[in-house]
Amino acid sequence: MNKLTKIGASALCGSLAAISAANAGELTVTGGADVTWTSLPAQTTGNPIGIGSNYTMSGSGELDNGWSVDLSIANTNANAYSNTNVTIGIPGLGDLRIDQGTSGTGIDRMDDMTPSAWEEADGAGLSAGILTVKGTSAGSTIELTPSSDMVPDGATVRVAYSPDSDGANSSDKGSAGSNGRLGSGWDVTVEATDAAHGITGLTVYGGLAQVDQYQNTSGYTGDVEDQVIGIKYSAGNFTLGYQISERETGQTGTTKYENTHYSVVFNVNDDLSISYGHAESDESGQSKATAEADSIQVAYTMGGASFRIAEVDVKNQHYSTAATADLDATILSMGLAF
Repeated sequence: MNKLTKIGASALCGSLAAISAANAGELTVTGGADVTWTSLPAQTTGNPIGIGSNYTMSGSGELDNGWSVDLSIANTNANAYSNTNVTIGIPGLGDLRIDQGTSGTGIDRMDDMTPSAWEEADGAGLSAGILTVKGTSAGSTIELTPSSDMVPDGATVRVAYSPDSDGANSSDKGSAGSNGRLGSGWDVTVEATDAAHGITGLTVYGGLAQVDQYQNTSGYTGDVEDQVIGIKYSAGNFTLGYQISERETGQTGTTKYENTHYSVVFNVNDDLSISYGHAESDESGQSKATAEADSIQVAYTMGGASFRIAEVDVKNQHYSTAATADLDATILSMGLAF
């Protein structure tokens, strides 16, 4: 995205003077807008016109001891707060990210990494209500990405920890009470490209997470556990992806969610892409149906504008067997980057 505004932000870096004196940095604002038209043949559509807007303020600076400091503050539609993270780069150790908000950290960034022309099969405008892996991401999190000196070439390792995995966000010098049953937790994720394993075009990834859960009622008998493993492979104009994941809920009723995602993308040229994606989830421990989403998508980019269309078919929405849980939609979208 192009820069909207760039201003000196030495005050931003100055707030970190307790660590080390800082050089003057900069604050950059980027943004974008989306306009959509949604058609829901099996439901009451209402007004089909949707507008999305977002902007992100990004700050950066460098301390006298060689550490780097980066700040990102993201807002979504109607100026709704989304996420803030501060990343401190420590030479020889790696990046230490302190994250607060709703953006994915840890294993949550791997909820569906299969490729698409536009969006995930279960995220293009009509949702199947699939429960995916989350780990510690709902609470404020500290995440370490070790430097290349500590891991093999082509590999990325991330380790995340949250003292309260569903606690509310808190401001400077504050603390946040718990929003729910979850306590402390950790995530570990690994990604490896061909530089690590030697197979051109192949990316392998996976992750594990465990979160403490209060078990003071008969409905909860264990902690929450997440795991995911997947691959992406690019050859010529095609990119394919496949992943499986599992979420153990620790509940006595709905004990586990087993998810499968796969997709293929064909890049016609640098501007035009076509994709097909599938997502399904089985809710074990209950006599409920497997929730599924299929999506065919086309995306075309022209300068700073993107035009997308998605056909989405959902079966057994929210794991329901009701006839009304089988739905389809057509979504038209125009995205603008500023």
